[in-house]
Amino acid sequence: MGRRLTSIAVSLVVLGVIYWRIDLEGLLRVLKDCDGSWMLISLGMVIPLTGITAWRLQQLMPRGSHLGFGEANRLILVASVLNMVLPSKMGDLVKAYFMKEKGPLDGSLSLSLVLLEKTWDMLSLLLWCVFGLALYPEKGPLFWSMTLTVTSGLGLGFLLIGFPAFAHLFFRWGQKLVPQSLGVKMARLEASWEEMLDFFWSDKMKALQVASTSVFLWFLHLLQIWLFILALKAWTPFWANLALSPLALLAGLLPFTCAGIGTRDAALIAFYKPFFDAPTAAALGLLCTSRYLLPALSGLPFLGEYLGLLRRQPRAFEKKGTGILG
Repeated sequence: MGRRLTSIAVSLVVLGVIYWRIDLEGLLRVLKDCDGSWMLISLGMVIPLTGITAWRLQQLMPRGSHLGFGEANRLILVASVLNMVLPSKMGDLVKAYFMKEKGPLDGSLSLSLVLLEKTWDMLSLLLWCVFGLALYPEKGPLFWSMTLTVTSGLGLGFLLIGFPAFAHLFFRWGQKLVPQSLGVKMARLEASWEEMLDFFWSDKMKALQVASTSVFLWFLHLLQIWLFILALKAWTPFWANLALSPLALLAGLLPFTCAGIGTRDAALIAFYKPFFDAPTAAALGLLCTSRYLLPALSGLPFLGEYLGLLRRQPRAFEKKGTGILG
């Protein structure tokens, strides 16, 4: 709880600094003068994005198991609620527990499925970012360093998911370099990663389907952010948005804020400075936060049912699964 309160405080402080330094009247004016049609379309994209994410989760289920489309949507929405209140995207790990309790999967496999889901989310985001950065013309030292970092991260990710022997070597070296307490958790993560790879590559056609769906899904995510810009009556070339919006989303993954609020807003103001002013970028930050808030609000009606599972067996997943939550 203390860590969560700290992250909320950090987000509030960062937002406070941002709103203190920008023109608040300009921010309100941007929101007031927005294009209603584009705003409705861009916010409405939350619905197909959630649906495609749920459909991908269905495709990940092993043969002989079944996850209905409605149930998959509820799992995605409830995880969105928990991600808003739990640190480090723990809502997705709790989703694995719900999948175990409500379906035929054991704790280890359900965790592997969620790990695979999140891995392809990150790889797809990095892939579009690298593509956008390659097209971005005005790269100073900062952008060259970010291009190198993102490209290296993408390459490492593909090696880890494409070559089990490399993944094994990576985790073994990692365990030697980190403190012993973290080494134990890394060993648990390695066990989950190996099981995930075994499952993923057991059906190559399904693997291709999941990978291509993830890439397309994240194209739609970045398209939504570009439509937010149009709704604010601003302009950024779409190829530039492919570079800049992933960088801002990556900044929002830093662990010391609440759901990326604050750091993501600051990154949007900094990265989109060549295209529009700070009040418009701050308004874009609010709309980007709505991408997480709207699914979370939609998941609230289903939260009680799933929390009941946790109350009945609060530590079952940790004991029966890989223990990665510990």
